[in-house]
Amino acid sequence: MTHKLFILAYDGCQLLDVTGPAAVFGAANDAIEKPAYDLQIVSAEGGLVTTNCGVAVQSRKIGGQPDTLLVAGGSRGLKAAMMNADVRRWLQKVTPGTRRYGSVCTGAFVLASAGLLDGKRVATHWASCARLAERFPAVSVDAEALYVVDGKVWTSAGVTTGIDMALALVEADLGAATANLIARHFVLYARRPGYQSQFSPMLQAQAAADAPFAALIDWMQDHLDRELDVPTLARHAGYSERSFYRKFTEATGKTPAHFVEDLRLDAARTLLSKGLSLKLIAGRVGLKSSARLGQAFERRFGMAPSLFREMHASPELAS
Repeated sequence: MTHKLFILAYDGCQLLDVTGPAAVFGAANDAIEKPAYDLQIVSAEGGLVTTNCGVAVQSRKIGGQPDTLLVAGGSRGLKAAMMNADVRRWLQKVTPGTRRYGSVCTGAFVLASAGLLDGKRVATHWASCARLAERFPAVSVDAEALYVVDGKVWTSAGVTTGIDMALALVEADLGAATANLIARHFVLYARRPGYQSQFSPMLQAQAAADAPFAALIDWMQDHLDRELDVPTLARHAGYSERSFYRKFTEATGKTPAHFVEDLRLDAARTLLSKGLSLKLIAGRVGLKSSARLGQAFERRFGMAPSLFREMHASPELAS
């Protein structure tokens, strides 16, 4: 079956919010060698839409009934898109008949302004989470997730996360093998699940202006099964233990012990989604035993790792 998929664009929208998901769906057609997706870029007036970087994309005037509808995010043109009465009426008309609808990045504001996110848990770009929650109190904003699926509503955090969400949509339609094939074709480092935080411990450290520890953290991620105590880390970084503890905590905002636990639990979530046993995961991430993994995981995420694995592992992988 061919899925009719619309991406709503507007002047000033983020180019990658349109072309990132579009490239994924186009690649899906190539991967299975038949038109799984009838992809259309649509806009209020049709014709050329000038994106935020000045690149124009061709669009068709809004109309018709999509199976899946996504709204691109943007900055300069976002307010106009939210206030466009024709866009609002069209969204309110077609979304009840869609199988899925959602947004990339700040496209959530357009849907929320049409009342289509009330009572839903959603994601948007980290810099806009507070603004979305304040302006639309009936919407539950998840400030952490890369993308969120709440019923038939799919929303993603921003820019590249639209690719992650599009891959998840392809997986839902065509299976994990096709989605993984596309990810390999795009030379992605990894397929990121929706529950992953917008800011990984590594990215948080790299984003800190005074963080001199990116190389050390990269090494830590590759050696989670080792003893990563302060003496070991200080020696590897070339500091005294006291100096390392102070500088690392200042740079990352977390003590070395808390930071190491964050790395280990992030890695554990990824391995759980692959259906691996708790004992094997505990050994790989340096948490020693499945009991210790369970205690740390439940303390951090509020659920047992076995339940998380049941919820997120592919059926063919779960063990």
